[in-house]
Amino acid sequence: MFSLAPLLATAIMIPIGILVLGSVPWRWTGLAVFLPIVLLGALLGAGLGLVLGTLVKPNRINIVFSLVFTPLLFTGCSQYPWPSLARLRWFQVLTAANPMTYVSEGLRAAMIPSVPHITPWICFTVLLGSLGLLLAIGTRGFYRRAID
Repeated sequence: MFSLAPLLATAIMIPIGILVLGSVPWRWTGLAVFLPIVLLGALLGAGLGLVLGTLVKPNRINIVFSLVFTPLLFTGCSQYPWPSLARLRWFQVLTAANPMTYVSEGLRAAMIPSVPHITPWICFTVLLGSLGLLLAIGTRGFYRRAID
């Protein structure tokens, strides 16, 4: 169930980011937040894949990309800090419903704490809760699909 792809992607993209940007202001003190957030993000992606893979019929998987992945990408706060949306309250609430927001914000807190971000303990709490929910739904869907 656990996929190493997100961890491998992280290991590849950090050096590429350093090459493109020239340097990354890495803080070794942020490692205690960075590693668990990356791990929880990888598990969250696996849980989301399990849910979608068991709930969506194989011949309908193409529509998932436009109806699920695109909104997840644009509301995941990967391009902007969540607190910066304070003037767009409706969008801030919408992005708060996306568990990937908490991965982005947790990584932002670990790597560049000078940029406004959601407090890491909130990120951990939401990620653990989301992971539990996704795994419960995905496991139930897997059993349903296996019995059919």
